[in-house]
Amino acid sequence: MEAMEDDSLDLKDDHNHNYCASGSKVRPCLSSQLSEVSTVPQAVCPPVSAGEPDARRAKLWSGRTRGSKFMDSDSGSESSEVSESDCAASPAAVEGKFTLDSTSKFLLNAMAVDDYRKNHWPELEKAIDRLLIQNSTDHIAVSYAQIYGYIYKCVCQQHSELLYNDLKSKISSHLQQVSAQLQDSPPESFIENFNTALTQYTASLQCIVPVFMYLNKFYIESKLNRDLGEDLMKLFADHVAEKHVKVLMPLLIKAHSMPFQVQPSTMASVVKGLYSLRPEWAQLAPALFSGFIPQINPPAVESLLSDYAAHDQKLQMELSMNGFPRGDQSRKRASDDS
Repeated sequence: MEAMEDDSLDLKDDHNHNYCASGSKVRPCLSSQLSEVSTVPQAVCPPVSAGEPDARRAKLWSGRTRGSKFMDSDSGSESSEVSESDCAASPAAVEGKFTLDSTSKFLLNAMAVDDYRKNHWPELEKAIDRLLIQNSTDHIAVSYAQIYGYIYKCVCQQHSELLYNDLKSKISSHLQQVSAQLQDSPPESFIENFNTALTQYTASLQCIVPVFMYLNKFYIESKLNRDLGEDLMKLFADHVAEKHVKVLMPLLIKAHSMPFQVQPSTMASVVKGLYSLRPEWAQLAPALFSGFIPQINPPAVESLLSDYAAHDQKLQMELSMNGFPRGDQSRKRASDDS
């Protein structure tokens, strides 16, 4: 009986109802449990007794891992974006995953550009064609709201630069055709044809620039520090006016020396248009431009007043000799000497 009582005293019961022998038998049992537990981080996996199968430990490990993932997801940490397979995978495999994501973004961007080429730009190109060929007397049906909607989508989808370059390329191609048509114009109608081309293009820009207002505001002005209207007028100067100014200027000087050979409104339109395109062109014919643009000539000098008066008298005499009377002088106020 005493031996049995001694044996019963050697058995200790812990709070988990695990029984181990006392004395020298207790230490090996505890040390084996501690050695098993110390091999696993406490924050990741719970203590597992040495007697449990490996399959159960693996199950507990995977369950604990999934639990930590969900906790990370709730906390919004970046580690929640990495899955269990990514944790177990090699660094090369993880790097390959991020490479795939970059490729996907590239493909999405390519799809967006393809959608722009197939759907957005063809509609915009048709509208630009109609606006460029219209005259002041034409009334072409164009849905400005639809065009503006396409432009808005292109800018929002980061196609501003692409749209801006396509617009300039389209208008440049049109202006090259205009320049070729002027090349075939006879000298007697060259001034009239040039004025028609300039007037029509200016009227077209009054419709094109407002429609592309969103592109102008959020890309051309903000990023390029330029203005769409000025850029498009510069295209006319580069592709049309600059190529024909050497032919146009002598014709203007000749027409200016022969009053009413060309309509005064046409002369004024062409001269003012050339000055707005390139102010330095006024130095090619100062006398011509001074008749339509103020302050082209240097300021008047008091010592040259007699020369100015002689020049005016000469001009009046030439007009009278060409059949332009001075008008009814009967209503002229009498001088104080009479």
